[in-house]
Amino acid sequence: MTLDQRNSPKLLLGITGGLVAIIVLFLAYQWFFATSNETLPEHEGASLTAPVKPAPSTTAEPQAATAKSDPETIQLVDEKILKAPVSENASLAKEEVAKLDDIQNQLHEQETMLKAQHADADELIALKQEQIKLLEAQLAQKQSL
Repeated sequence: MTLDQRNSPKLLLGITGGLVAIIVLFLAYQWFFATSNETLPEHEGASLTAPVKPAPSTTAEPQAATAKSDPETIQLVDEKILKAPVSENASLAKEEVAKLDDIQNQLHEQETMLKAQHADADELIALKQEQIKLLEAQLAQKQSL
């Protein structure tokens, strides 16, 4: 290589660009695999939503009392949320109400879906019991022969 070729600005830009590209690719690789290796919390529902904040109602307090008395019941609502003051700003209050309505609709949809799954499970159990009875009858018939 001649002295003119070594001091060429095109060569310097090419080397600098190559190094920058390698560094960017390395950082992108690290960022991609760092975010993909994070463990996501498992949810028992189909939707990922914010913490449940029910609309104020007269039945909220008895439900909270029964949730505390039964150790197997999962508490969906934190007591702090129920006692939190409502925003003074009307637009924020409307947004909060809209968000709560959306959450309530999601809960109703989830409830209907779970009821349908429960009904399907009951139907499957009944069909399996019938299948077991038929298999037992076939087995008894083969044993009698």
